[in-house]
Amino acid sequence: MTLSPEQQKAVAAWVAEGDNLSVVQKKLIETFKVSLTYMQVRFVVDDLELKLKDRVPKADSDLGAPRQAPPGAPAPRSEKRGFLEKAKEKLGIGQEEPPAEAGFEPGAGEALPAGGGVSVTVDKVTLLPGALAGGTVTFSDGVSGKWIVDNQGRPGLTEISKPGYRPTPADAQEFMQQLSMALQDRGY
Repeated sequence: MTLSPEQQKAVAAWVAEGDNLSVVQKKLIETFKVSLTYMQVRFVVDDLELKLKDRVPKADSDLGAPRQAPPGAPAPRSEKRGFLEKAKEKLGIGQEEPPAEAGFEPGAGEALPAGGGVSVTVDKVTLLPGALAGGTVTFSDGVSGKWIVDNQGRPGLTEISKPGYRPTPADAQEFMQQLSMALQDRGY
């Protein structure tokens, strides 16, 4: 499709102002009622030998300054707590004393060195309703069980071979690290 000389001048002016192809496409529709595909707009700009301006931040701008989100906007991803942080908090990892609701006894397992031999596997197919992923875990003391991660990213242990078992803080931390790495390897 060819544009009239008036339309070509308008496109040239818009590109000179720094508009990108999608903005030019929208302006053509709004101003001239000319509907072109994105690729057709690209060809028009090329045919007119126009150079699109790159929207590059100025060198003197402060790129390291945190941006202020508008009120009510969701927090940026970097400020959201991820799966590993939530799980560590729930299990009490990195705290002086684990929270009581985690079920740990103060001082339990302190004699065991970190990395006491926890093994984690991820099932290829998760058949549990509401579970994002699942697999098996064997702790350093030989107790094994199944784990799941629900749709909200919360980890949980099921079918433990020893009733009422709670892993030591060292085992819990290693479990969370291995679980995180295993899930990342699988694309979660």
